[in-house]
Amino acid sequence: MSLRDHLIARISSQGPITIADYMAEALLHPEHGYYTTRDPLGRAGDFTTAPEISQMFGELVGLSLAQSWLDQGAPAPFTLAELGPGRGTLMADILRATARVPGFHAAARITLVEASPALRATQRETLKAYDIQYADSADALPDAPLWLVANEFFDALPVRQFQRDGTGWRERNVGMRDGALCLGLSPVGPQTSLEQRLDDTENGQMVETCPAARPVLSAIAERLAAHGGAALIIDYGDWRSLGDTLQAVQDHNPVDPLADPGQADLTAHVDFEALCMAADPAAHSRVTPQGVFLERLGITARAQALAAKLDGPALDAHIAAHRRLTHPDEMGNLFKVLGLFPNHAAPPPGLER
Repeated sequence: MSLRDHLIARISSQGPITIADYMAEALLHPEHGYYTTRDPLGRAGDFTTAPEISQMFGELVGLSLAQSWLDQGAPAPFTLAELGPGRGTLMADILRATARVPGFHAAARITLVEASPALRATQRETLKAYDIQYADSADALPDAPLWLVANEFFDALPVRQFQRDGTGWRERNVGMRDGALCLGLSPVGPQTSLEQRLDDTENGQMVETCPAARPVLSAIAERLAAHGGAALIIDYGDWRSLGDTLQAVQDHNPVDPLADPGQADLTAHVDFEALCMAADPAAHSRVTPQGVFLERLGITARAQALAAKLDGPALDAHIAAHRRLTHPDEMGNLFKVLGLFPNHAAPPPGLER
């Protein structure tokens, strides 16, 4: 039975399911889920993330975390964690860049939060020189000082979609028509959690919520407030959700999200306002464009130093990678960076309160 067959059987017996339920099944079904069955990254996969574009991204993220660790007194031991670490490339770059920070590696307890067995196998190979541990969720991270990065993690969490109808809302769902999956809307009704959005939306507009994000943020914030540390959250999105941002990518091209469940990556833009509202009891930085964050950390100087050793196609690819990470028309403005940290501490370098 394919995942499509499974979903059709479920909908036939129970009725339409929410977009969030559809995303959870498509991405994490134990037998047919997108993330549980493959390595989706890189040229041979379906999409490419910033760490796969250039080593500079991970190097600068790592140095920001290491300086924050030093600024908070270099506690030992501490948890160095990543949520959704992909192929392990980002953590490998972080560890390479921080190798000469006195005491950092000796104090670090590397912990990866990863749900995919296929990706765990790849991560173990990428990071075979290091002692790494796994946690099944952010809530399972040790109660200890925590320095954490989450790059393109929150965009893959399931979202619910609500379309405004007068002073009420209709939830978008996935149903079935003529034996095929299709989108539909629930009957109109109130949504207490969206009452404040009646002030900034018009009839027919859609907003998205991500119920799964709050517990993750809360688990991180509680550890930062209690034990110290910092978190860097890097993802695409904006301050407040507006519009349908659900998208599917297969072989680096956009596809219909319902066409082949389990065979394409599904994501939605991150609502950074919601993340900030969930950051208590920790403090949060201003939401900062990725390009600004990387420029503050010196990516242009690093790019120039690396370029001095390159020529020909390698130099062209390096220049293109720098542009892709930082230029406002590429990832530089679409992607945002949010820092979490204890109220008594400064934000990680590259960010401001």
